[in-house]
Amino acid sequence: MTTYVQVAVNLATLPELYDYHVPAELEGSIQPGSLVVVPFGRQVMQGVVWRYVSTPQVSETRPIGALLDPQPVLTAAQRQLAEWLANHYLAPLPVCIALMIPPGLSRQADTLLSLRAEALPPLETLSPIQRRLVDLLKDRGALRGAQIDAHIKGVDWRPAARRMTARGWLTAQPILPAPTVGPRRERLITLAIPPAQIDAHRSQLGRAGSAALERRLTLLKVLASQREPIAPAWLFTEAGGGTTADLKFLEERGLIRSLVGEVIRDPLERMDIPPLSEAPQLTREQQIVWDEVQTALRRVQDGQGVPPHILYGITGSGKTEIYLRAVEETLKMGRQALILVPEISLTPQMVQRFAARFPGQVGVIHSKLSQGERYDTWRRARAGQLPIIVGARSALFTPLSALGLIVVDEFHDESFYQDEIPPAYHAVEAALMLARLSNSLILLGSATPDVSLMERARRSAWRILHLPERILAHRQAVQKQLERLGKPALLKTGEGESAHLDLPPVQVVDMRQELKAGNRSIFSRALESALEEVLEKQEQAILFLNRRGSATHVFCRECGFTLRCPRCEVPLVYHADAAALICHTCGYSRKMPVTCPQCSSRAIRQVGLGTERVEAEVKARFPHARVLRWDAETTRQKGTHELLLRHFSHHEADILIGTQMIAKGLDLPLVTLVGVILADIGLTLPDYRAAERGFQLLTQVAGRAGRSPLGGRVILQTYIPEHYAIQTASRHDYEAFLERELRERRRLGYPPFVRLARLELRHADPAHAREEARRMANQIHAWIEQSGSTIEMSGPTPCFFAHRAGLYRWQIILRGAEPGALLRGKPLGDWQVQIDPPSLL
Repeated sequence: MTTYVQVAVNLATLPELYDYHVPAELEGSIQPGSLVVVPFGRQVMQGVVWRYVSTPQVSETRPIGALLDPQPVLTAAQRQLAEWLANHYLAPLPVCIALMIPPGLSRQADTLLSLRAEALPPLETLSPIQRRLVDLLKDRGALRGAQIDAHIKGVDWRPAARRMTARGWLTAQPILPAPTVGPRRERLITLAIPPAQIDAHRSQLGRAGSAALERRLTLLKVLASQREPIAPAWLFTEAGGGTTADLKFLEERGLIRSLVGEVIRDPLERMDIPPLSEAPQLTREQQIVWDEVQTALRRVQDGQGVPPHILYGITGSGKTEIYLRAVEETLKMGRQALILVPEISLTPQMVQRFAARFPGQVGVIHSKLSQGERYDTWRRARAGQLPIIVGARSALFTPLSALGLIVVDEFHDESFYQDEIPPAYHAVEAALMLARLSNSLILLGSATPDVSLMERARRSAWRILHLPERILAHRQAVQKQLERLGKPALLKTGEGESAHLDLPPVQVVDMRQELKAGNRSIFSRALESALEEVLEKQEQAILFLNRRGSATHVFCRECGFTLRCPRCEVPLVYHADAAALICHTCGYSRKMPVTCPQCSSRAIRQVGLGTERVEAEVKARFPHARVLRWDAETTRQKGTHELLLRHFSHHEADILIGTQMIAKGLDLPLVTLVGVILADIGLTLPDYRAAERGFQLLTQVAGRAGRSPLGGRVILQTYIPEHYAIQTASRHDYEAFLERELRERRRLGYPPFVRLARLELRHADPAHAREEARRMANQIHAWIEQSGSTIEMSGPTPCFFAHRAGLYRWQIILRGAEPGALLRGKPLGDWQVQIDPPSLL
């Protein structure tokens, strides 16, 4: 009997499922979730088997061509999640499936273009783009479309190629490129004799007393201590030396054996994992919270549904210990755990804590890993070899077939929202749905919970757990420092590891008054004095400024001309490190001009403030201080997050300067001072969440100080000290901010009191973008009238950042109970849709 299946074909323009039959040779191997190759028209495509069907919808089906992986690449819960993502965020199903397949394994059909030189007309008769194609194919031979894209950037060469193919000048062959990632196989070495016989062969290893004899003997002893074959490089490292000639010598005498085996690419091999320590004693508040979480996990294990749990705990209140115990309980139940963090910069510290508590059971996934590392972690998780996955947003799509716990740390953070490439989705909402589909407990932790989600939790009777006290930790880490200073522990109540600490006091400095007093430095007098004190006591400080570069813009003092990006129209930022002006939106760069491009005046100046400028000022004022800078410029290379964190946590630097990368999650016991250079950044942007983002960022960065018995303080510099976000952040008063912000949102008609959908158009032609925006607004108005909907439309208007990366941006905003429903199934063309966008900029 023929088996019929539906396949999701890997092409964004094909949102439907297509019917195929399973050929006899693949019967029993194909199942829902399998990655397969299928014929589609004249092409060969990759796809995922979605479900069995008893009767196909077409009279004649084509057979599945090949099975690419013997194990399914998607779990049942992942297939349901992909369908939900496609429906909720109005995205094609194949685009949602692509989120769940490791980079390099998912492949799309392509075309191989070859040049027929003998059929070409005279080159002078060809168009410029046709001549470029001819020159490229002559030089490189046959190329795939993706390869041509890499050589001819920013130009649509495909229409010219189609005309050349129609005239017989090119041949086009449909192909499916092979995956670029797979298991890594390399030479391994193992001992070929019993370990007890090594000394008996000593005379064969070289001349008595020679370095070669000792070197080869050490290699054999190292191999004797290994349970598994090891790579030559690892063998040489363990033995403290050795050469390939030594291995050849030993193998020729039958003392060792070479074989080819699979080597797992594990990013944790490079990580400095702290030694395993006993779990700390819980505080009274932690114990109350843990009892509730443990009860919820047991209900999940019994098959009962549980609501999401929000863990609202102030910075340093011990949320991570609750996560660790929840994971331990989940593993005891034979299930798996997923831990999501918003930033790659937070991943190393979180991984270190989990790997120390659960050695050999943790995998890490984030975008800075190599394709091979992500692929091997994905495979090991799928096989059940890694019951704990820690990572950023993309870790959500790891194939965990026995998922029992999802933790989303710092769940308020906008990094959980993906909007740069389709599909636009919120990882927190997707995690909530995945928890429901997999019958897992989801634990959402934050010191500054998202305003809309907190209100939703109240309305929906979710469990809100509270940790209101900062706890003592790092007793051993700071003991020597306390003894050296003769300083008592700054405890509030309690004893031992469960004692409490006060939140650091926050001093708000009005920089307008500093100017009136004649201080034109970027440091207030209070901050400069505090830095001197920290350095004198050999403690550590963090200086926070959410802006990169040395100067935020360059302008002419004669005519007022500002140097802007030609592709984005935003001011270029001067970077002293690169000696260049750089656009932080698209990456455009140019040299710093000597004269004004508009009036030729030499009065061209750099103004504004960024992290590079702060670094330069610190080094000038405190020349003996050891300074690190942590921002997007200093963390471009793989592994730099871990390296910077290790240097600072080991007190190899005194002052850490950084952007929002350093504002969240880092637990550094010797940091006794946090200075916010300019707290106003972002507060005045025309966006409904500007105040919330500002409050969250200031509260989070303030929480980096005083996380040990050394105590701490925060100095917050601002030109608008009266702003309610700054006032409530200075008091660590989330509840006051929440109530004020909800009043403002209700008054202005923003989430959580309505839902939003945002449509955005990007086009290189400003006139086309404007006309298309008007056309779409008229179309949406007609849809609203036809449906009788109460949806309100705003726009079309240019986006706040109206010109980005050479494209002009227009937007339309829809408000209502479910604005996405109006757009579902409608032809939207080139418009990108965001459901519940966290920003309207």
